[in-house]
Amino acid sequence: MIDPFRILLVDDDAGLLRLLSIRLRAAGHVIEAASSGEQAIALLPHFMPSLVITDLRMGGLDGLALFSSVQQDYPGLPVIILTAHGSIPEAVKATQQGVFGYLTKPFDGQELLAVIGRAQRVSTGADSVSRRSDGADEWRDGILTRSAAMEEVLRQAYLAAGTDTNILIQGESGTGKELLARAIHRASHRANRPFVAVNCTAIPETLLESELFGHSKGSFTGATQNRKGLFEEADAGTLFLDEIGDMPLAFQAKLLRALQEGEVRPVGANRSVPVDVRIVSATHRDLDQALIEERFRNDLFYRLDVVRLAFPPLRERCEDVSLLASHFLARANGRNKRHIEGFAPDAMELMMSAPWPGNVRQLQNLVEQAAALCTTEIIPASLVQRALRNDLNSVPSLADARERFDREYLENLLRITEGNVASAARLAGRNRTELYKLLRRHRLEPALFRNSQSDAKQLLPVGRN
Repeated sequence: MIDPFRILLVDDDAGLLRLLSIRLRAAGHVIEAASSGEQAIALLPHFMPSLVITDLRMGGLDGLALFSSVQQDYPGLPVIILTAHGSIPEAVKATQQGVFGYLTKPFDGQELLAVIGRAQRVSTGADSVSRRSDGADEWRDGILTRSAAMEEVLRQAYLAAGTDTNILIQGESGTGKELLARAIHRASHRANRPFVAVNCTAIPETLLESELFGHSKGSFTGATQNRKGLFEEADAGTLFLDEIGDMPLAFQAKLLRALQEGEVRPVGANRSVPVDVRIVSATHRDLDQALIEERFRNDLFYRLDVVRLAFPPLRERCEDVSLLASHFLARANGRNKRHIEGFAPDAMELMMSAPWPGNVRQLQNLVEQAAALCTTEIIPASLVQRALRNDLNSVPSLADARERFDREYLENLLRITEGNVASAARLAGRNRTELYKLLRRHRLEPALFRNSQSDAKQLLPVGRN
């Protein structure tokens, strides 16, 4: 059974709007009604619908103009257009531009419910391989998205979760890599066994072996009893190694041996202990570059990087900003016993265009800060602007800034040379083989830049935060 859908109805015919609202509420859906396209746009960031149903012909902003606005700001949001018989050619053209579908007036109630059901299955991914065969999707609880890029990552994650292969999640700090690791664990046959998370940067190098492998009583000062390591704690389950790229080189050989042999030897013990763990690791580092610089072992890298999932940063899935902001606001309201309804349109516009170097973590911090200081029912743009300006996480790490610069440099290089790698290599002062490696690392396809209309005189960036 499909859960209730949040639907925004838009029609300047008050009678039809009321009739549709009653019918769809009776079917169990959550409905918000707007009598114009302009009102619908104002309601979107506050109501956060999963579907928009709009009349085609309306005074002021019509259905096609409303669709264009939705497509620009909420590209993952399906739109259904209601049209009179004489406007069918316009509706068909709209479907070619991305409208989910259209219904011709007068339409049957069951026909309407059927197309809503189809939109819901597509929107929630119920037809996707990224769901269990029985339709349950609890495995991805906590991951909120409308992004096609994120849905593709989740699809790959679900496929990989059904195996015992090791998985490497690569993404910037604050994107939610641990959430994805937990989702993979829930989707696996190990779901009823332990999930143990380890932040490799939080454990001093001198204690890393003891924490992961355990120790015997008396093996060092303070070891007053035998202690299981985190590998043993995760036995038959999943061990999540966060920030694996920061693991000391000296310890990497010991980790590799544990993975190869399927056993660990506690510090001070004279025998090894067999363990059965599935490794999911994550990093914000560029491990390919770390291999070149010999800061990460090749053999360990290939052991961990059986399946790689590239977690997109928030700035590349802006359609998720309003969804996540509403979620964080609801949580803040619950904790603070407040009833803030949402964000002013210009406040949401600021958030949609922000670069979010701190990703989802930064967005959550901003919403909580704005909610705590807000004295009205709607969060104004001034509070959002203040939080963006004062957010201590707004300055990216040196590694993230360098990564962003490299990608922008390569993109502009390809635009200037119209995808000619030989010319690009000459301009960059690199050989072609080396440049191809850089392009693959940043997932850039030279063919997409051929016959570019970009200004060939565009200057290369000198870096930005």
